[in-house]
Amino acid sequence: MQKLKQALISVSEIHRTNLLLKPVVVRTPLVHNPILSERYEADIYLKREDLQVVRSYKIRGAYNKMHSLTESQKNAGIVCASAGNHAQGVALSCFKLGIHGKIYMPVTTPKQKISQVNLHGKDFVQIVLTGDTFDDAFAEAMKDCKSSGKAFIHPFDDEKIIAGQGTVAVEILEDADDPIDFLFCPIGGGGLIAGMISYMSEISAETKIIGVEPEGAPAMKASIKAQKVITLEEIDKFVDGAAVRRVGEINFAIVKDRVKEICLVPEGQICTDILDLYNEQALVVEPAGALSVSALDQYREQIKGKTVVCIISGGNNDITRTEEIRERSLLHKGLKHYFLIRFPQRPGALAMFCNQILGERDDICHFEYTKRHNRAMGPALVGVELQCKDDLEGLLERLDEHKFIFQQLNDKPDLFTFLGSMQ
Repeated sequence: MQKLKQALISVSEIHRTNLLLKPVVVRTPLVHNPILSERYEADIYLKREDLQVVRSYKIRGAYNKMHSLTESQKNAGIVCASAGNHAQGVALSCFKLGIHGKIYMPVTTPKQKISQVNLHGKDFVQIVLTGDTFDDAFAEAMKDCKSSGKAFIHPFDDEKIIAGQGTVAVEILEDADDPIDFLFCPIGGGGLIAGMISYMSEISAETKIIGVEPEGAPAMKASIKAQKVITLEEIDKFVDGAAVRRVGEINFAIVKDRVKEICLVPEGQICTDILDLYNEQALVVEPAGALSVSALDQYREQIKGKTVVCIISGGNNDITRTEEIRERSLLHKGLKHYFLIRFPQRPGALAMFCNQILGERDDICHFEYTKRHNRAMGPALVGVELQCKDDLEGLLERLDEHKFIFQQLNDKPDLFTFLGSMQ
């Protein structure tokens, strides 16, 4: 227990950091959300870090760390690795502090985030795209640091970074009119939640902090279960702002015995909430930014009648990802289904399928077929969009009734991915 307490960032350090950051960061609002409040029968507030100057909370930790460097370190320049949001915070800090930085980012980073890094850092930053994940970019950045001797600005595993992120908690408690019963906080590498726990456990100990991770990248939950920091072999990279294979050592020490619960949210649910927040409330959030809201449904009964805060951690969403977001949402809700169907290679087979197999409200959204003259049957990749998930049962019954040979692909992601790449 003593070791855990030593790992906490002190309240005085977070207050000192808060004063340092006042001229640099936007004091983002804590906004009561009537739609979510009515839906969940609770008083739900959103901490809008998507309205931050770099559209995420990451500027807080990055500036605090870089400001603390010695003059010789600042003159030598810095190196960092990021999936996007930390890079923007570092880039703006480079510009404001006059420090040159080399920023390693995964090749898969959305173009919008890359453009924003260049916009904020201007001539003070150099971007290097490498690898498929944050962990790949991190490995290359560390090689650079070893060879150049430059300071590394870690995105989460650093006390100065954690103290910076902890200033989010200072603002929340200053702006809240009532005691906060539940706080839902997204987890990537653990910097934000470590800062929140460090401050809230001393100033608002009655608040129940719920960590939220994407189902496809549960690095913190897996580490807590193992009672040590572990590296996940594979992750779903979709929630790029929170998809890491390994959390920070300092962060883990703070979180492991103090976070009340960690909730895992399916990527499809996150996509559904991104679309709902935009369509219902005109809020543009990135996948990691929607994590806290996506957890609410799993706590519907617990939060009823309570005061709840969800941290909207970022709004750096690339518009080119909209179709992927919609696709994942439909698959999650059971409204889109893919099949590999063997069609008779004769005229009228497709018309018969449309007239006798599809329901009145069903729609073919994908069809890929190559006729092979030397075979009686030919495989087709067919995507069907439903108006109601319960309509699937009737569709499957009609396929069996008309003796179609078919295979459902929704529960076979590897096969579906392979077939989709053939489009």
